[in-house]
Amino acid sequence: VQLVESGGGLVQPGGSLRLSCAASGFSVDLWAIGWHRQAPGREREGVSCITMVNDNTFYTEAVKGRFTISRDKAKNTVFLQMKNLKVEDTGVYYCSTTAPWTGCSVPSHLEVWGQGTLVNVSS
Repeated sequence: VQLVESGGGLVQPGGSLRLSCAASGFSVDLWAIGWHRQAPGREREGVSCITMVNDNTFYTEAVKGRFTISRDKAKNTVFLQMKNLKVEDTGVYYCSTTAPWTGCSVPSHLEVWGQGTLVNVSS
């Protein structure tokens, strides 16, 4: 059971990136999947989540209207499309089987986390 993130990199403010979270050992359509980020010197925070039931989506206020989470069942992958990136979006982005929204959280013994991918928004 594994999650692997990819797609991070260096981008200028106003630019876009698409992060991928590829799952192995389980099907992403049977779990809620969340994205989190940790900026330098700050605690990790939930960014977005897509629920197992009805594909409901949630976003932290700071990214609403700029980020879109989606799920590709055929690729067993969850994506985070990020547009109009800001310097404050810089951080390591993680995907997980849990996130701090109703319908997205699981008991700790069921949590699976990826290793993270670095997003650096800088001019």
